[in-house]
Amino acid sequence: MTTISQTAGRSLRPSSSSGFFGTLVTAAYALFDRLERRSAVKTLNELDDRALRDIGINRSQIEDAVYGQFKTELSRYL
Repeated sequence: MTTISQTAGRSLRPSSSSGFFGTLVTAAYALFDRLERRSAVKTLNELDDRALRDIGINRSQIEDAVYGQFKTELSRYL
């Protein structure tokens, strides 16, 4: 007679989307993303207005562009 265990088919490794380790991984990715975006804003703020115009944004649009809220149709009239 064959006995099937309750743990058959279950992974012993914790899921990356739940529990403490999942929360920790999510927080680490969020922190890395935040630091990377802050660095991008700082770098763009160091550019002069002509360089910003060359890439299609003005100084007031830097954070929107970095955080993905930039409206391309509005930038055509710079």
